[in-house]
Amino acid sequence: MADFSHIFDTHSHYDDARFEGRGDGLIESLFKSGVSGIIHAATDFESAEFGLKMSERFPRFFASVGLHPEFADRFSEEDIPRLEKLAKSSEKVVAIGEIGLDYHYEGFDRERQTRLFAAQVRLANRLGLPVIVHCRDAVGDCMDILRELKPRGVMHCFSGSVETAKEAISLGMYLGFTGALTFKNAKKAQEVVKAMPLDRLLLETDCPYMAPEPHRGEASNSGMIEFTAAKAAELKGLSVGELLKAAEQNAERLFGI
Repeated sequence: MADFSHIFDTHSHYDDARFEGRGDGLIESLFKSGVSGIIHAATDFESAEFGLKMSERFPRFFASVGLHPEFADRFSEEDIPRLEKLAKSSEKVVAIGEIGLDYHYEGFDRERQTRLFAAQVRLANRLGLPVIVHCRDAVGDCMDILRELKPRGVMHCFSGSVETAKEAISLGMYLGFTGALTFKNAKKAQEVVKAMPLDRLLLETDCPYMAPEPHRGEASNSGMIEFTAAKAAELKGLSVGELLKAAEQNAERLFGI
């Protein structure tokens, strides 16, 4: 098996149904292979509990707590104190996320999404935690909230323009890249990686989604970051080892690990 040392996956979903209960064993094998860190990106309360459970089992597995924008229609103001209690329940909680805006599908209430996102950013600021931001087809509104509330954090699976990337970084954000960076149609993301400072780049899988070439269409896992790192290294004119070490250091810095 490949040497996975210095691979730090800052965005995973090992509770996804595609892992069919084998998430524990897969996580264990990845750490044995040298993966240096994994962050579970929670999407709801049940997902957050999974992350906390895994963080107790594996020393280098970390959790986040947060409500994904697709749950905005069920959002209640009582959810924020509940999230705060979870965030304070363990030192292994390193972020509020996955939170944000998603306007890709019709039928989701944008006003409720905005309220939920802003409330969770305020919670993160109050707790001194970074945010993990999901932003799909909602760049304008997402950036408005980041400008207003100025959290630290990462824009997950970044697909915006170089101009948006520069502003996000100026506001204190890091940019996360998945296996999608290796796709032939990822020219915009590739231009961002070329243009951005290395000390704001994070690597992630969004597993089981976004598997990189040559594994596109498969269920991804943290080990596949080696392919994303190879593409990013090519774009930055670095060795894969240099790129992985830099991204690992960035992750540890942002998430206080």
